[in-house]
Amino acid sequence: MEDKDYMQLALELANKGLGKVNPNPLVGAVVVRDGEIISTGYHEYYGGFHAERNALSKSDIDFTGATLYVNLEPCCHYGKTPPCTEIIIEKGIKRVVIGMVDPNPLIAYKGVEILKAAGIEVEVGVLENECEQLNKPFIHYITTKRPYMVLKYAMTLDGKIATVAGNSKWITNEKSRELVHHDRHRYNAIMVGVNTVIGDDPMLDCRIEGGINPIRIVCDTNLRMPLDCQLTNTARDIRTIIATSSQDRDLHESFKSKGCELVVVGKKDGHLDLEELMDRLGAMKIDSILLEGGGTLNFSALESRLVNKVKAFVAPKIFGGANAISPVGGEGIAQVAACFKLHNLKTSCIDGDILIEGEML
Repeated sequence: MEDKDYMQLALELANKGLGKVNPNPLVGAVVVRDGEIISTGYHEYYGGFHAERNALSKSDIDFTGATLYVNLEPCCHYGKTPPCTEIIIEKGIKRVVIGMVDPNPLIAYKGVEILKAAGIEVEVGVLENECEQLNKPFIHYITTKRPYMVLKYAMTLDGKIATVAGNSKWITNEKSRELVHHDRHRYNAIMVGVNTVIGDDPMLDCRIEGGINPIRIVCDTNLRMPLDCQLTNTARDIRTIIATSSQDRDLHESFKSKGCELVVVGKKDGHLDLEELMDRLGAMKIDSILLEGGGTLNFSALESRLVNKVKAFVAPKIFGGANAISPVGGEGIAQVAACFKLHNLKTSCIDGDILIEGEML
């Protein structure tokens, strides 16, 4: 096996931490000596040991002279756990192969420098692109202090998210809907607008085996959300945040008594100031958001340049209807040149549905 093969294994191990380590990165580690894998580890949950320490803490193994493969530069500072560079040096690791450096400008290359100063051979950049793709949310969050936002919607071939009568269940097939629940498990939070709550009364939970429910965020400028709905009635079981501009303290207390959290932000053009909200949510250690909003909220997020990725599920169905709504509403754009553009496109066929994914330019 070559370096890239061991790094690929580290990435597969890192994936086991999906939904459990936010806002920390996904990291896996593989220890090899004389062509044999002698230990592995991954970051299992937020606050727990990092991948390197999990791999190197096995007392019955002699790690002297071994090579460590890790998809992210080992940490070199004390946080919730001791620095990983410390145990790498202590265990006599001879060589460390790193997928990518830490994106935090305050930390980048410091772990590499400490290891080199200890006489350890260090190589950086093996499967670097794959390592960056895995931790896109972390990279965005650690460099901007704002959540990484994925805009997701399901529509028909003619671009409708509901019929003229408002019927939207179900546009896509069961397999596509299952993939959405995997995203609800992966990303830290799910966000909708108040009209979605009023119209659909959703649960916004994760329904896959072993899945972790996302934090539920409702954008409700004037606090019109029903006090009696699935979100409020389960707020003590699943963390629920209402973002609002309302100053009605009595109403605030009513929602708090149900277990909801209130985040008060200012208005911009008559709606919630989404940029201010992202700053507030980032400060609350919410590192990623799956946006499943209606057309108005979706357009506002795009217009504010807060969307990082789009996942559009397209079903082989046609609804028609001039008044049937589309996934992006709002005022729209006037000139083609001003459109929101995607790159790094990827398409997949899912039992007849088509998933189009792309990153915002």
